[in-house]
Amino acid sequence: MTRREAAMENFRKGYNCSQSIVLAFEDMLPVDKNLLSKLSSSFGGGMGRLREVCGSVSGMFMVAGLLYGYEGPETGEVKAEHYARIQELAHRFEEKHGSIVCRELLNLSVRHDQPVPEARTNEYYKKRPCPELIGDAAEILEQFIKENPVKI
Repeated sequence: MTRREAAMENFRKGYNCSQSIVLAFEDMLPVDKNLLSKLSSSFGGGMGRLREVCGSVSGMFMVAGLLYGYEGPETGEVKAEHYARIQELAHRFEEKHGSIVCRELLNLSVRHDQPVPEARTNEYYKKRPCPELIGDAAEILEQFIKENPVKI
């Protein structure tokens, strides 16, 4: 199964968009699956259904932080290099979809949505591009990792 397929399958199982991405890369990450799932649980629906940054984009950023991030109160070049990676990932997603903002991607007028998620029915999947967005985020991240091998 590709990472794209794994991420999309995670979403179909009920994981949120951010968890779907993070868990599709769990084999590369030095963190327990349950902790990864909890860590990324707040970022679904554009951060707790606030409809801000798309959860799949936040998931990409979390994985990138675990793979390439820095430790400590960095203020110089190391921080700038990492932020450049994050901006590159955002740019690639935005280039493909026109935005990294959940409400814009879903064409919603609501800014802060109700906290209760919608039931994952066939109708839900028909009206939402989320599985495709998640799949694209997984592909973007996988390609980025191939282009920027992790130094261990």
